[in-house]
Amino acid sequence: MSETTNSKNVRDDEIDLLDIFKRMGNSLGKMFIFLGRWLLISIVFILRNWLPLLVSIVLGGGASYLLRSTSAPIFISEMVLRTNTPPASDYIAHVTRLYYFCRDKNLSALMESLSINEAQARNIIDISVYWIIDRGADGIADNVDYMNKHDVHDTINVRMLDRMNIGVKVKNPQELHLIKKGIIQFIISDSLFQQRNRVRLKQNKELISRLEFDISQLDSLQKIKYFEETQRMNQPGNGQMVFLQEQKTQLIYEDIYDLLERKQSLEASGMLYKDIVTVLSDFSIPGRRKNGTLFYIKKVIPIFLGITFLILLFIHNRKRLKEIFIKY
Repeated sequence: MSETTNSKNVRDDEIDLLDIFKRMGNSLGKMFIFLGRWLLISIVFILRNWLPLLVSIVLGGGASYLLRSTSAPIFISEMVLRTNTPPASDYIAHVTRLYYFCRDKNLSALMESLSINEAQARNIIDISVYWIIDRGADGIADNVDYMNKHDVHDTINVRMLDRMNIGVKVKNPQELHLIKKGIIQFIISDSLFQQRNRVRLKQNKELISRLEFDISQLDSLQKIKYFEETQRMNQPGNGQMVFLQEQKTQLIYEDIYDLLERKQSLEASGMLYKDIVTVLSDFSIPGRRKNGTLFYIKKVIPIFLGITFLILLFIHNRKRLKEIFIKY
């Protein structure tokens, strides 16, 4: 009896699974038929009303050109700064203050921060600062996190801690050099950044002095080893000992070269990156404005088409809408 019941349950389960798959197939089929029907209706609707839709596109293009002609031009340019005393997060937080000054139209704070006059401050529309992303953590800048959506827990694609990207929007690009000068002055005038940079340069100088001392000590040791080896070479029966001493002398050579490379790296850093920040990529005068005709076309024409679609739908279904209105 139990075996019969179990086999019956198995059959019922099999029937249920088949029924579920059948219902899923029917639902998918109905969905595709529904989508195909609406696609066909949409194509026929567009073909029947091609003239008003074309007129709406033409009107949208004209409105876009009118907006482009009457609106103030917007130019965008970017600058990349190397922060010589990481982390870059402190500098980004500091420069973000300029973004809030622009957003709140706080001209007085912007004038004071960048050391510019009122006309030059009104020329600035926006100042934003972004993280630079290093994909693969190979020390090479790959892209800019404009949307601020980078996952901070990502250990493969990481934020670069020694540089940042600063983007500005202006009405007149000829004043970009003044904005650059003001932004850099705004950064280097911070007392904390100044103190950090002084400490960095002092520590580098002390480390260079120590490296020079170690190199001189190793050089003296090398000379002593060479003198000892020369004496042993003149003594018969000490060939094996001379061989071992030569290996130790070669190790001293490698240590000296390593210390020299570190010393040269610190000296180059002190000469190339002696300031608080260094400009890696300067502002360039853009060739065309950001808010050109195409900029407005992408926004205006879809609005005109949407309004035209609603009007046409209302005209074609006005009788049905009237019946529904009267009924309810």
